[in-house]
Amino acid sequence: MTFRRAVVVGAGLSGLMAARTLASRGWSVVVLDKGRGVGGRMATRRITTPDGRTAILDHGAQFFTVRDARFAALVDEWTGAGVVREWCRGFGGDDGHPRHVANNGMTALTKHLATGLDVRTSTLVFAVKPGDVSRWTVVIDDGSEIDADAVVMTSPLPQSYSLTVTAGVELPSELLLTDYDRTIGLLAVLDRPSSIATPGGLQNPDEVFSWIGDNAAKGISTVPAVTFHANPEWSAAHWDDDADTGSALLTNAAGAYLGDAAIVASEYKKWRFATPKRLWPEPCFSTADDTLVFAGDAFAGPKVEGAVLSGIAAGSVVAGG
Repeated sequence: MTFRRAVVVGAGLSGLMAARTLASRGWSVVVLDKGRGVGGRMATRRITTPDGRTAILDHGAQFFTVRDARFAALVDEWTGAGVVREWCRGFGGDDGHPRHVANNGMTALTKHLATGLDVRTSTLVFAVKPGDVSRWTVVIDDGSEIDADAVVMTSPLPQSYSLTVTAGVELPSELLLTDYDRTIGLLAVLDRPSSIATPGGLQNPDEVFSWIGDNAAKGISTVPAVTFHANPEWSAAHWDDDADTGSALLTNAAGAYLGDAAIVASEYKKWRFATPKRLWPEPCFSTADDTLVFAGDAFAGPKVEGAVLSGIAAGSVVAGG
């Protein structure tokens, strides 16, 4: 088999799974991500309080469920490796469906998946264009270039499309018009435990929040700390608020769930491309020659499971099935 090289743009779940799939088929793979670390929306944040305590908070994906047999096999593997575990089976009652989390925060799973791969963070891709000596050339914002036989794009679709305009690839209009809900979040470190009941999660509890998660109850933080996600409607309405105003509004709304606890440190977070509003029915989309593939959580499922399966599908398409 001819030795081939692929570039994967995005070091989230889809990108890392695409890279692992390609590497297992004998490809040389480089993963590029503009962030300082791997993970994408599998994001975990550490906040140090004025008195020197450090809290750990998941501020992107909060947990995941398992439905597909292929994903179940991977989760069993990750569980055996001590990377993930079952958190609970529902919020406000046992519905029989396990919710899984990564030990030490959700980003720990992507760090595990990145092991052994050539992952280059703090690397901003400027464009993907037809190559002179290879099928594609990936241009980095510092002017350097990487030649590749195939490219897998796993960033949010508007970003992926903007990077591939120079590739001369026509995407279906339905794919081009994919929009995303926005999410504004508040990461709050407390002076004592919150009043959130075991197991520590609340889904859509009121007109402001879509999710409230107690990271200490989840078992990832020894310091009381709560993640608050505003729902898409609230987030859209307050997207243009300055950080001080938005933080004050969320802090006020969060008070109802803190009991006697007080917030001693906090951060205000905004996700522009949080959740796709419409899903492409296939797990990925590729050009006619299968050398440029688009994947991610906008394909066949916006959850953790969908992102993983999309990445596997993209890698398999490039590698020839």
